[in-house]
Amino acid sequence: MATPGYSEISRNGLWTNNPALVQLLGLCPLLAVTGTVVNAIGLGLATIAVLTCSNLAVSLVRRQMPDTVRLPVSVMIIATFVTCTELLMKAFTYELYLVLGIFIPLIVTNCAILGRADAFASKNPVLPSLADGFMMGLGFTAVLVAIGAIREILGQGTLFADMDLLLGPVAKDWTISLLGSDYPGFLVAVLPPGAFLVAGLLIAAKNAIDAGIERRRSQQVKIVPGAKRVRVTGKIS
Repeated sequence: MATPGYSEISRNGLWTNNPALVQLLGLCPLLAVTGTVVNAIGLGLATIAVLTCSNLAVSLVRRQMPDTVRLPVSVMIIATFVTCTELLMKAFTYELYLVLGIFIPLIVTNCAILGRADAFASKNPVLPSLADGFMMGLGFTAVLVAIGAIREILGQGTLFADMDLLLGPVAKDWTISLLGSDYPGFLVAVLPPGAFLVAGLLIAAKNAIDAGIERRRSQQVKIVPGAKRVRVTGKIS
């Protein structure tokens, strides 16, 4: 199997084969912690780190792993990087770590990470595997942030609230009040049903965009460059 190019890897991770919108993997943390942008960014960065590092490690040892132990070895590698990420968050973003709670260690069971390790990193060289892990993580994080932003705006009327949990005191005043201080809030957006609704709308929007692109492609007239010879019969006076 030929290794895909970096442009194809990027396109697959961000759009064509996005783990959240197309593969529908990792939906538990995707829907559980996306109440605000800061939560989404925190979990997204942790996922990018684990996915990139685990893809790198699995690709490095892919020739030494027999198929019989490939899955447990991949799980052990992922668990190692999740533990490192968890310790880093405890050290530098402890308040955010408490907010995200159990969903940080649960990255070990994220099907998107294990799926990329098994489907791509175990069969491809190091650099493409590294790129695949980063782009898949970036695509997953983009969906996390989009859902978090929509839910935060609808649920609280704000954007970038509590960013100091991730970036420290420098981001304490980054909160943007979009709907005014007297906005009562939309309770459904904050609750779990709101996460399902927003995720469903994003999936529907992506499908509509893809359908429109495909429709425009099918309607394009193919023009063949160059002159054509025309046979003329009869007498021209």
